[in-house]
Amino acid sequence: MPGKLSCIALARRSTPAEGGFCTFQPVVNGGACPWNLDCHNCDKFVLSGADLLYWRRKREQWQLLAEGAPDDATADYLHRYFEPTARAIDGLERALSGLGLLDDALALDLRKPQDYFHRVWSTAFRAADLVDVAQDDGEYSDTCTTEDTDPEQDVA
Repeated sequence: MPGKLSCIALARRSTPAEGGFCTFQPVVNGGACPWNLDCHNCDKFVLSGADLLYWRRKREQWQLLAEGAPDDATADYLHRYFEPTARAIDGLERALSGLGLLDDALALDLRKPQDYFHRVWSTAFRAADLVDVAQDDGEYSDTCTTEDTDPEQDVA
């Protein structure tokens, strides 16, 4: 449902993945990934506020690649290819802003030890949901409850 996000409290129900976290319980428990680590096309892949700076840098890299493309067709292809990810980044920014965490996420210095129990690190959103929020022109709901969330439902 566009405009609605469910927060996922990562706690011990996730494992780091490139640019986000995996919430698929067999992988979290040390099992092999049945999707060959294709995290960016998996509905178990989630992003936290701590991932925002990583993805902003990725967006800058793709923009630079497109600007340096040898022709317009290649530049257009690169923009189209990265566009779903750009929408997810926009959705993450919007979700963090709604929770009052955007400034904290932008101020992170990933070179220093972090408080992994801080909400910027421990609250995450499904990447696919973030794409929907970024596309939604309507009202954004900043409601985020994690206490009533069933861990098995999040990772099933």
